[in-house]
Amino acid sequence: MMKTIVFDVGETLTRDDRHWASWADWLGVPRHTLSALVGAFVAQGRDNAEALRLIRPGIDLAAEYAAREAAGCGAKVDEDDLYSDVRPALAALRQAGLRTVIAGNQTARVGELLRGLDLPADLIVTSAEWGVAKPEPEFFRKVLEVAQAPADSVVYVGDHPQNDTLPAKAAGLKTAHIRRGPWGRLWADVPNAGGEADWRIDSLLDLVDIATR
Repeated sequence: MMKTIVFDVGETLTRDDRHWASWADWLGVPRHTLSALVGAFVAQGRDNAEALRLIRPGIDLAAEYAAREAAGCGAKVDEDDLYSDVRPALAALRQAGLRTVIAGNQTARVGELLRGLDLPADLIVTSAEWGVAKPEPEFFRKVLEVAQAPADSVVYVGDHPQNDTLPAKAAGLKTAHIRRGPWGRLWADVPNAGGEADWRIDSLLDLVDIATR
């Protein structure tokens, strides 16, 4: 029986439109250019941050994030960035007695913004706050600590096989691969591309039936 559901953030709970558009504006290139480059890296299974390095070789991403924040062009997350099924799914899971955790590869600032949305989650934490990012095994060891449940009763939900389902499975968690965003859709129907996820879902609301069976 499932006891805890842990959610990725980008393209699982939130759309990445604003994220990539703001980077394109910051780097002074057309939004379509950066979007196309990100898509190319997605198709190759590579880190999408490499797209930023193609536009500005040698870019120091940590320094650039800090510069954007200082210039008032930093991360922004509000209600419009959430997919429509996020609040109802989280609320239904909590009502069913499950612990809900949000843990993804995000900055500390994004963690603050997400907590400011007052989502029905028991915990919201980011990789920057933990000091370790997916797909590192230590990230998923921390997931298990905050899940407060045995690994086989914890589901990690995400769209990215290499960052989400594969390392979560390796850590002993159950996994749900969501067909959402470029990563989730590209690998949705490719055998084993979802990291042999336990479930493939189209909506977060699908988790309610899965977790309460």
